[in-house]
This record gives sequence, structure tokens and C-alpha cells, in this order.
Amino acid sequence: MEMLQKLTRRQLETLQVVVAREGLGRGVALKLVASATHVSAPSALAHLTPLEELGLVERFRGKSRATPRGRSTLREYQRHHRVAETLFGRLGLPAAETCVAAREIDLAISHRTVEEICRAQRHPTACPHGEPIGPCFSSAKGGEGRGEHPRHPGREQ
Repeated sequence: MEMLQKLTRRQLETLQVVVAREGLGRGVALKLVASATHVSAPSALAHLTPLEELGLVERFRGKSRATPRGRSTLREYQRHHRVAETLFGRLGLPAAETCVAAREIDLAISHRTVEEICRAQRHPTACPHGEPIGPCFSSAKGGEGRGEHPRHPGREQ
């Protein structure tokens, strides 16, 4: 199971808050995470704890910071979401509705599916809202280390 498929929507939102507000590696206080996610401090802690167990955040002196793995996972999520938005846009949904539709599937779809959608759309560079879509995982990693089929790049063996 891929990392994104292990996360709940609330855990993802919590990770987004930590990355957005940690500022120069100083970390984010639990109270700020709770406020930004509109939950109580105990609920925010309940969302942070699995993120820490997965190695996506670390806590130090009462503050949470994203790890490199956490930042990478958030970039993966943004790519999944934006590729899904472009798919729904091409299917005729207005830009305002593509985000809502993408949120219904972005945590559930695999990297392989995202790459197939991206390839079918001829590698869009931006979502309907103009946000950039990074390169395919296979091209970003040079197609190596992912167990790809030698005759069919992007397909796992």
C-alpha cells in the first residue's frame, strides 16, 4: 500500500498545516495545528501521532515539523490531486467543481494510475486552477528503482 493510501483526509490536512506553518524548521505548536484544522488539541494530537509513526512528522519540544518524507508525501498528494483535477476538467466539469471531484479520489488512486492518467492526457503542466503539475514519478526518478518493465516504461513488472 502506498503512503497516500494509508492517510485519512484529516491526517493529510494536518500534514499540510505543519508544512505550511512550520517556518524555518522551528515547528508548529499543537494549539496552532488544532486551530488551523478546526479541531480540539486532543483531536489534533490524534491526527499527528500516526503521521509521526509513519515518519512524516517529528515532534520536538512540543512542536511538530515535517520530515523530508512528509514533504515528499505532500508533493505526491498535490500531484495526484492536480492530475485528477485535469482529468475531470477534460471530462467537462467546470474548474470550481474539479477540485471537489478530485478530492473524492486523490488519496485512493495509486501512483501507477496517476501516471497512466497523466500519460493519457499528454502530461499536462498545470491543473485547471493554474497550479503546476510536476513531472511523472518515472521521469523524475529516471525510471529507475521502481521495478518498471523494461519494454513498457511506467508499468511495473
